[in-house]
Amino acid sequence: MMRPEEVARTMARRTFLGKTAGGLGALALASLGQHGLPLRDRKAPHFAPRAKRVIYLFQSGGPSQIDLFDFKPGYRTLHGSELPKSVRGNQRVTGMTAGQASFPVVAPPFQFERYGKHGTWVSELLPHTASVVDDLCILKGVHTDAINHDPGITLINTGDQQPGKASLGSWLSYGLGSGNRDLPNYVVMLSQGTGKNPGQPLFSRLWGSGFLPSNHQGVQLRPGRNPVLYLSNPDGIQHTGRRDMLDDLAKLNALRQDVTHDPEIETRIAQYEMAFRMQTSVPELTDLSDEPESTFELYGEDARIPGTYAANCLLARRLAERGVRFVQLFHRGWDQHLNLTKELRAQSRDTDQASAALVTDLKRRGLLDDTLVVWGGEFGRTIYSQGAIGNPRSGRDHHGRCFTMWLAGGGVKRGFEYGRTDDFGWNVVEGSVHIRNLNATILHLLGLDHDRLTFPYQGLNQRLTGVEQAKVVGKILA
Repeated sequence: MMRPEEVARTMARRTFLGKTAGGLGALALASLGQHGLPLRDRKAPHFAPRAKRVIYLFQSGGPSQIDLFDFKPGYRTLHGSELPKSVRGNQRVTGMTAGQASFPVVAPPFQFERYGKHGTWVSELLPHTASVVDDLCILKGVHTDAINHDPGITLINTGDQQPGKASLGSWLSYGLGSGNRDLPNYVVMLSQGTGKNPGQPLFSRLWGSGFLPSNHQGVQLRPGRNPVLYLSNPDGIQHTGRRDMLDDLAKLNALRQDVTHDPEIETRIAQYEMAFRMQTSVPELTDLSDEPESTFELYGEDARIPGTYAANCLLARRLAERGVRFVQLFHRGWDQHLNLTKELRAQSRDTDQASAALVTDLKRRGLLDDTLVVWGGEFGRTIYSQGAIGNPRSGRDHHGRCFTMWLAGGGVKRGFEYGRTDDFGWNVVEGSVHIRNLNATILHLLGLDHDRLTFPYQGLNQRLTGVEQAKVVGKILA
């Protein structure tokens, strides 16, 4: 957020403080005397926000918009016909189908019905999602530059296909600060679906802070007795002993800070303090014994099993209640190149009830208005068949030219569809939303101007939306 000249002034102030009695070391220790966390104080947004927090339900692998949301009755008529070259244009396809002699259109093998006040088409695979469709803002014209998984996931999460940039959650943490001093500002949970097992690999850089201070990176919660690695005290170490050790370590770090004026030392002190407080806050968070039976009826029986998508959705609600700024669920298994009919049904079953339950639960608790829920993957799937048409082992290839995502709560319109694709579901003809614009809109809903949210690095004022033009999608705002 600082301009280069502001950074220079900041460094000059640090030099001055370092030469005065105590310097930054004294400041750090003063804060530690109260076990405070100055680096995580709340920051003022650029303007009044619509949302306070985000829950991002990332569906890794590329859900098929053709079979879930973007239905057209004309698909049935086109079934078996060749996708015209005039429609395909110069669109790149992956090496998995580039050598096919034919690109036959395949209509969805699932039934669709209209739901809600506006008659929104939803697949039979998503009956629970269909029941909350009046709370959803469905974007049918999302598109991306990538056609393969790792570049696609990296691009939508960090704004660039090249690794090393800061993630969306890290930018929000940097721009807004913390809403809970006892839990991380950015929490990540992973789950594996039954649609395709194993799903695409997910790397920690997807929730990394990149060039931003490291206290803004995501913290992964894992299932089991130790939700955060290395958080518990080793055998023989008592709570008071850990407190004394951290105090002594803080003094050493502060002495080093006086010499180097390295801001990462401040971050290190703060993160040690956060880890100490998390020894109490994380077990309380993950203990579901205070949840009534009605909660598990809403989310489904899988919510009782740690590490499942349903359990993670429930934890996401608990994190939202506790003021955590950004919660991101990565759910693998949406890559249906083969066995689409069987695998997509299984994958949808894993996620449908819990996704809808989260929206319902937030709404019941009065949290949906200021919580933005985002559902979607890195790209969509092709209308044409990968493999011989009619073969039960056939599926669909990657398609970045258009795909569907949905948002709920947090300042977006409800019961609203935005964007339209052509008769073949191949190109966006109305309501185009590049993922740069999607990310700009998410920032906007939390009161941040994507042009002003910058960080100086490698000679540029880095932004989540990069150097290319991006704009807020104003037509979806409530």
